Amino acid sequence: MTEKDRPWLIRTYAGHSTAAASNALYRANLAKGQTGLSVAFDLPTQTGYDSDHVLARGEVGKVGVPVSHLGDMRTLFDDIPLEKMNTSMTINATAPWLLALYIAVAEDQGADVSALQGTVQNDLIKEYLSRGTYICPPAPSLKMIADVAEYCYTNVPKWNPMNVCSYHLQEAGATPEQELAFALATATAVLDALKPRIAPEDFPAVVGRISFFVNAGIRFVTEMCKMRAFVDLWDEICEKRYGVTDPKYRRFRYGVQVNSLGLTEQQPENNVYRILIEMLAVTLSKKARARAVQLPAWNEALGLPRPWDQQWSMRMQQIMAYETDLLEFDDLFDGNPAVDAKVEALKDGARQELNQLDAMGGAIAAIDYMKAQLVTSNAERLGRIERGETVVVGVNKYQAGEPSPLMTGDGGIMVVDPAVEQEQIDRLEAWRDGRDADAVTTALADLRRAAADGQNVMPASIACAKAGVTTGEWAAQMRAVHGEYRGPTGVSASQSNMTEGLDELRDAVDMVSDRLGRRLRFLVGKPGLDGHSNGAEQIAVRARDCGMDIAYEGIRLTPEEIVAAAREDGAHVVGLSILSGSHIPLVEDLMHRMQAAGLGHIPVIVGGIIPDDDAERLRTLGVARVYTPKDFELNTIMTDIITLADPQSVAAE
Repeated sequence: MTEKDRPWLIRTYAGHSTAAASNALYRANLAKGQTGLSVAFDLPTQTGYDSDHVLARGEVGKVGVPVSHLGDMRTLFDDIPLEKMNTSMTINATAPWLLALYIAVAEDQGADVSALQGTVQNDLIKEYLSRGTYICPPAPSLKMIADVAEYCYTNVPKWNPMNVCSYHLQEAGATPEQELAFALATATAVLDALKPRIAPEDFPAVVGRISFFVNAGIRFVTEMCKMRAFVDLWDEICEKRYGVTDPKYRRFRYGVQVNSLGLTEQQPENNVYRILIEMLAVTLSKKARARAVQLPAWNEALGLPRPWDQQWSMRMQQIMAYETDLLEFDDLFDGNPAVDAKVEALKDGARQELNQLDAMGGAIAAIDYMKAQLVTSNAERLGRIERGETVVVGVNKYQAGEPSPLMTGDGGIMVVDPAVEQEQIDRLEAWRDGRDADAVTTALADLRRAAADGQNVMPASIACAKAGVTTGEWAAQMRAVHGEYRGPTGVSASQSNMTEGLDELRDAVDMVSDRLGRRLRFLVGKPGLDGHSNGAEQIAVRARDCGMDIAYEGIRLTPEEIVAAAREDGAHVVGLSILSGSHIPLVEDLMHRMQAAGLGHIPVIVGGIIPDDDAERLRTLGVARVYTPKDFELNTIMTDIITLADPQSVAAE
């Protein structure tokens, strides 16, 4: 019988509610045949806040597991031997801290820390461009990435200290060429920062520990070619830029989660086929096969998947790996002229973009440029869907269909119990009360000194973990030393050239503005910690191109700040974007503050992943319109904004 290749690591991206609930989910998935863990952390953990911080309100346990201290991390991995596990942690701004907690738990278990295997994502550059969970400015963030890589090389040599993440670039609208170039530019920025800190003879091995985390979309032939282009370009960069001669250190090692951007709220059962087709892009070509695969669930456009939904996606991987003959063959595409031509075209486009980034001084210097390019590319992508040039089955074509039986009963998703937040806060307070306060003070002082003096922060972070320091306390030291940062929005004040088909809307904005006595002012706000800003950016861009005055300051605002901005800017309509599932508490807070500020007459609209029952609740709070992913026609939303702002419409009501 033909000898098979070893299958990729089979993972599901998981974590919710509490450390105990997530631990039970992990152990259940491992029992079902999952071969590695992929940890999703909640937004307060990702952005360096404890669960009782004002910005954490409504966000605790929603999009991942809250980890506020060593006790939470112990619970998360209870009865899971870390020395035998391969764990991926999707964590960036607080990556040094979460890795420190992981190492401390491994030591508690008696594990050989040098044998630990896994990955911290630890890619801050894409956070500024697409995901938004950054804390500090780019330069000190890059230094902390290098701290983790340097520490791991010496102490945890089997650990991948950085997963260069192009996944969210595609989610933010990147073309394949942009995804290739922006990810590779990020990798070179990190390696350039690391090179002076590593002995020359050891540097090739450090290069060999850099891994990637990519996206695979529905155009699976192009996506497969993109992965082959990644392999070639990374080999080229490692050899020519860094002089790495050993081919094993030049291997493009990557994990993948296939595209969530293309999953639809309409006819969501179709997403099963999309996920399978997208998986083909990263498994069919042996030369460019992923080392780890995690698949979204069919219902992730609706909300949090249930264990059964995750199991279904895991079974898809297992059928591909164990039932088919895929792993018995050499690469299926070597020598294919169509594939070769597409790969070369993608490489040429990526090289041009890389040259542009190098001329600008590299990825750190080019953050504003890359962000603006992504916003533009995403606007073009949405425009093609609106015009029907890109077909999305069930969305802009073949909309008629039967109701999905998968969505009966519990609505097809898991809902996090709101009581979880207070329970987590109670545990946090008990943890603080039970620790040695003097040890915490000493550990934090040592951490701050290490950060201020430019030392590697990993040893001091591990000492903090063992002393009982919390996530918020660790991040507060980084903020105190390096300051906070507000990333670029990518939304310029000037109109774009994509105004075709907007003439009637522009005329309507002019007429309403005349009746208002000044230009229609639309405020776009993102309350809470949700950093997925793609939708807010596209709404702001379209409103601007329709002739409205827009106010959009980016992510991570409190309801209080948004209300203050509405008053100061003289907003006629306020639009909120919330994709973390925290819409009820955040909107409720904002609506009360609007009333208290005498702004109750200003219409508020809300967009996000919002179940029907929640949408009705928002309307009872006074929200004028609720939009979900099925509302893809931006011009319809623009019409609603104009109508809501029109004094004649208000008078008619």
